[in-house]
Amino acid sequence: MKKIVLLALAAASLLPVQAQRYYQMPKFGDNWSLGIDAGVATPLKDHAFFGDMRAALALHVQKQLSPVFALGVEGTFGINTSSWIAGDPGVKALGYDLTGNSTAAIDNFYVGAYGAVNLFNLFGGYNCGRRLFDIEAQAGAGWGYNDAMSQNYFATKAGLNFNFNLSRWFTLSLRPAVTFNMTGTEYAPLDVDQTSAAYSRGKATFSCMVGFTYNFGPGFKCVSTGDNGEIDALNAKINALRGELDACLASTAANQAQVAALQAELEACKNRKPEVVEKVSNNLQSVRYIFYKVGSSKITADQQPNVEMVASYLNNHKDAKVVVKGYASQDGNEEFNIKLAQARAESVKTALVDKYGIAADRIKAEGEGIGHMFSENDWNRVSICTLEK
Repeated sequence: MKKIVLLALAAASLLPVQAQRYYQMPKFGDNWSLGIDAGVATPLKDHAFFGDMRAALALHVQKQLSPVFALGVEGTFGINTSSWIAGDPGVKALGYDLTGNSTAAIDNFYVGAYGAVNLFNLFGGYNCGRRLFDIEAQAGAGWGYNDAMSQNYFATKAGLNFNFNLSRWFTLSLRPAVTFNMTGTEYAPLDVDQTSAAYSRGKATFSCMVGFTYNFGPGFKCVSTGDNGEIDALNAKINALRGELDACLASTAANQAQVAALQAELEACKNRKPEVVEKVSNNLQSVRYIFYKVGSSKITADQQPNVEMVASYLNNHKDAKVVVKGYASQDGNEEFNIKLAQARAESVKTALVDKYGIAADRIKAEGEGIGHMFSENDWNRVSICTLEK
């Protein structure tokens, strides 16, 4: 039996080690199974192994608590086809006068509880599905009875289950096991010291059963902790919403900058002393601002009136010119921002030429790189138009 256990452990250790997985805990009514077993049983000592072999039947009910561990109860019944007691020299030495078989059709049985460990899932990891083949180590204890000797005894049982999982519902198993009578002493002649019966071959029975089990399911559902399509879709949606929020904040900042500029002009007008201007000075300058969204050189609809004001001034003053200087905020890559600043200046020039018909030689577009004019960093995403006459 020890060799069988070692071989099973070696086979399980050869399985590929898998990453840890998580599974949903089942309800109490989930993952029960019911099985019936049929096979043979024979004593391990003082009997012919095959000559005294007899038929046996068993029933078991099992609850799978996890992919690795299960609890169950079982009952094994020996069919009375030969005597395991009559003629045994050890029995006669102890004073039993047994010369024939028990008259009961079932002359011995064992009823007990057990625990089972799935060695493949223990050493190879749970693969979120039923394997075509696996091995369970099973051990338990219970009550035994021998009709020929009218003996009740405490027994322990250990074995292996070689499971062939035909489908989600049905399993075919080969179930070798050894049952030990833990009560009393081993049979021996009167002139020989009696030895303990605990784990003695003299009171051990080997059985080999073929079992057919129905699994009520539904098994164990894995919960993925890695990336999957649903998580990726949610992350993409979150990133899109963040982009929209950044655009709204940039637009708000641009509007606030425009308001601040207009308020500054208004305050300047209020504080200016009244004067009569008979002739416009050739040094008169007027400044207009066009603000942009993050990473963009496109003139948005809310900034279009500022471009139109510059165009109107140039149309009304045919000898006037404008210098457009583009800037970028401090965010992002410096090399990219330098190119973006030039693109913003060019966008104003292109709009004045293409939409308003201003001569290109009246417009000077310059990229100034990263701007530091405003304490609010977002306001530095701007083109500043300086009108000259």
